[in-house]
Amino acid sequence: MSLHLVRHGRPLVEPALPAARWELDAAGFDDVWALRESGRLPRRAVWFCSPEPKAVATAQLLTEGEVGVVDDLREHERGAGWLEDFAGTVERAFAEPEQAAYDGWEPLARCRERVGAAVRRIADVHRDEEVVLVGHGTAWTLAVAELTGRPPDLERWRELAMPDVLEVPVVPEGPGGDRVGD
Repeated sequence: MSLHLVRHGRPLVEPALPAARWELDAAGFDDVWALRESGRLPRRAVWFCSPEPKAVATAQLLTEGEVGVVDDLREHERGAGWLEDFAGTVERAFAEPEQAAYDGWEPLARCRERVGAAVRRIADVHRDEEVVLVGHGTAWTLAVAELTGRPPDLERWRELAMPDVLEVPVVPEGPGGDRVGD
């Protein structure tokens, strides 16, 4: 079993709205369809996604099947307002995960705990199935760190495309359960 963490397609950026309300940009649909046809995602899987519009729309373009919406898979909460130095602010958040990197932002430690717990619950329930989760770059970077016990990979975060896939294997541990990310 593997977890396939899909970052949403390119959003339609509306600086006056919080990013959590951005829709998927129709100009990027071809990129999402290319991922669908790429063979990087399992043909048979259970699907879940973040409640954010760009994640829901990406999931709908990637599968004909049912997609469960899980509130705790939402992105790192960043409040309203456009930020010129977005990448630098996120990098500060990674450097000091217990602190809000910007007014109105969720501390990354809280996001890591929320998203990591949601992913573990889904993996536990669907331990014998391939699982595809559609969500967000920062949330997935934190989830991979939480699941593998490794530090967040900022270089991989910087390189994530829209859309993109991170695969995290779940390795059988024996009678006591599974280990994620080995």
